[in-house]
Parts: sequence; C-alpha cells; structure tokens
Amino acid sequence: MHLSQPALTPLISLIAGVLILIMPRLLNYIVALYLIIVGLLGLFPHLAG
Repeated sequence: MHLSQPALTPLISLIAGVLILIMPRLLNYIVALYLIIVGLLGLFPHLAG
C-alpha cells in the first residue's frame, strides 16, 4: 500500500482524533507524535514514498 504525504496527513489526524476520544489522557503523546511525524515528512519527503 502506497500513501503519499497529502493522503497520509489526514489519515494520521483521523487516527489521532479517534484515540483522543477513546483515551483523553493520550492527548499530549498523540499531539507530540503527530507533530514529529508531520515535521519529519516535511523535512524528508522521500520517507513518505
């Protein structure tokens, strides 16, 4: 399965949103991971595919 960065970002957001609804305590970790992933994809676009 091949996902480009424009398709990957909303997918990560959706998963993070669902996890936050299920377990609100995870908010800090999910936001931190999301920002790290989006930052890495922005700096190194070849990682996304």
